[in-house]
Formats: sequence, C-alpha cells, structure tokens
Amino acid sequence: MTQPTPPPLSLDSLLPPDMAKKAEAVGVSKANLGPFRMLALAVLAGAFIALGAVFMTTVTAGASGVLAYGIARLVGGFAFCLGLILVVVAGAELFTGNNLIVMAWASRKVSTGKLLRNWVIVYAGNFIGAILTAYGLFLSGQYAFGQGAVGLQALTIANAKVSLTFTQAVVLGIFCNALVCLAVWLCMSARTTTDRILSILFPISAFVAAGFEHSIANMYFIPVALFIKNGATPAFWENIGKTAADFGNITWSNFLVANLLPVTIGNIIGGALMVGLVYWFIYLRPSWTGHKDATEQPDPTLKKA
Repeated sequence: MTQPTPPPLSLDSLLPPDMAKKAEAVGVSKANLGPFRMLALAVLAGAFIALGAVFMTTVTAGASGVLAYGIARLVGGFAFCLGLILVVVAGAELFTGNNLIVMAWASRKVSTGKLLRNWVIVYAGNFIGAILTAYGLFLSGQYAFGQGAVGLQALTIANAKVSLTFTQAVVLGIFCNALVCLAVWLCMSARTTTDRILSILFPISAFVAAGFEHSIANMYFIPVALFIKNGATPAFWENIGKTAADFGNITWSNFLVANLLPVTIGNIIGGALMVGLVYWFIYLRPSWTGHKDATEQPDPTLKKA
C-alpha cells in the first residue's frame, strides 16, 4: 500500500488566521510551563531587555545637541531592539509579550489561574533579571565611560520617566505594549530567524522613538540611575558638572509608584486588550470561526458553564 505524499514544506509566512491559531497554541504552552523553568526563562528575559536598554543608553549618550531629537530617538530605538530579538530568538519569557496568552484564555484553553500564575512569576523573574543587570552594570563602572556621558544619559532617561504624571504613564504604557505585542504577533507569521528579526525591528524602534513606556525596560532604566545617583564616584559628578541633588526625583518610591505601577497597568491594557483580545475576537471567536476543532480540548481545570 502506497503511503500518502506529505505536503511540501513551505517558507511562506503564515497568514493572520493561522497566526492566531499559533498564538493560541503558544499561549497554552507558556501557561503550562513548570514554575522553575518559567522563572528561569523570565530572569533571562529581564536581563535581555536590560541589555537592549544598555545598548540604547550607550549609543545615545552625548547625542543631545549633536543629532536631531528624532534621529537620536530612532538610533536608540534600533539599538533597543536587541532586547526583544534575544527574547524571541534565544528563548525567554517576557511579561509584556505574554499578555498575548489571553488569546488562549479567551478560548478557554487556559484557566484564569494559570494565566495569572504566568504573569506573576514572569513579572517577578523579569524584575530580578533586569535589576541584577542594572546592578552589574553599575559595579562595572560602565556609567563613567565617555567622560561620564553614559551615566548622564542614564540619569536623564530615568529622570524623565519618574517625572511623568500617572495618566501619562498609563497611556504611554498602553501604546508601548500595543506595539510590543504587535511585534510578537508578527513573529507568529515567521518561518525563519531573519523573519523574526525583521518583524521586531520597526514596532520596537517605533515605541522607543516615540517615547512610550515599557514596564520591564523601566526595571533597568530607573534602578541603574538610582545606583548611579547613590553610589557614583566624585570624579563622575565632576566630569558631568552635576550633583546627585540635581536628580532628586529619581527615588525608589517614584520608580515603583509613579512609574512602574501605571506603566504596568497601561502595558496590560495595550497588550492583552488592544492586541490579544482583538485578534482573538476576529479570528478565534467560535461564532465567527463556525466550529471548534474536535481535537482541541479546553483546559481541564476550567469549570463547565
């Protein structure tokens, strides 16, 4: 008896309906990771995003007054893309991208408990990875490079972030994670590493250039400035012509309450609601797709209606 011929392999990118199915399946896989693996991958993601922030801070140091504002922001945006490229290609768990797990949750393939478990563990792991990277960079003395230009840029970035109003931080967080989750959504269409990198470049560089707020990136940007403010050498302050008192707004309370809290709220709205649930409604909602695949089973931990 002859065996059926397998379908030909294709390098064509997936179309949106298939992207939605893939995003749903990825969400189920992420929600069912073991807690220790999940935490370890989250720590990596926090460090990866922090490395993108380090790259951005370094390449834009000293750019003020030399490059036009928009050009400097664009350069920084492309540099920051390193973070999400590492997360997607190397493999890691990022809270902002994991907002798309709501697609599997809305299809009742992931319980509310598993969704929140993932978000809490991954958020905590991202925080650990980002803040450890910030402290490591401080200990390295990298902030003093370029006659202190790198450290001054880190302080300037953090000062702007903690000076936002609550409403500004929420709205900037909404737009940011809409673009981050769109980048992750575009990666669902990818067949190759090159596809993934190209899918990431423009949404991520756009959010950075526009000045939107990313909660995980801010877990690096603001703590590194706090470490510099509280522990930089006298020679550093002399080189930049400023003192720690010039950055009085950069405090731990302003970091946690005035920035991280509202930005996180905005990120969830922008990622989970504006991207995840919208694409679920368009492509996965049962009354629109017409039927459910008999092979697809809901999460057994969910109660029957």
